[in-house]
Amino acid sequence: MKQYSAERKAAVVSKLLPPLNRSVSEVSQEEGLAVGTLYQWRDKARLKGNIVPGNKQTTDTWPAEARLATVIEAASLSATELNRYCREKGLYVEQVVAWRTACIEGQRSAHAYSAEAGRSFHVMPVAQFIACRSVSEEGQ
Repeated sequence: MKQYSAERKAAVVSKLLPPLNRSVSEVSQEEGLAVGTLYQWRDKARLKGNIVPGNKQTTDTWPAEARLATVIEAASLSATELNRYCREKGLYVEQVVAWRTACIEGQRSAHAYSAEAGRSFHVMPVAQFIACRSVSEEGQ
């Protein structure tokens, strides 16, 4: 059985993750790897907490994290760029708009809940959040 370096695995798996979200069969053909191997690598990446689209073919079944990553990535795009982005990813602009709306509504709901409960949100800078997450992952 052939052994692959961690760097090689990470590079190949990154093609399956947002923003590329390429299919396992497409990456398998391109990289000359068995489909089963890629599914194993993808599943291991999911267990490590990476945002990996599900096994289903439709984007509506993507996990919330993958949809949020798409919304964030598309946030700064012009209408023309968004159309191109969606074509490349196999998405509809309407899906991205709906996911964005859901993210905004989720934030509104969270703030309303917080206000009702008499709580306030502490906004953590992104760099601090990433550092906290990295430290917690190292401890596992």
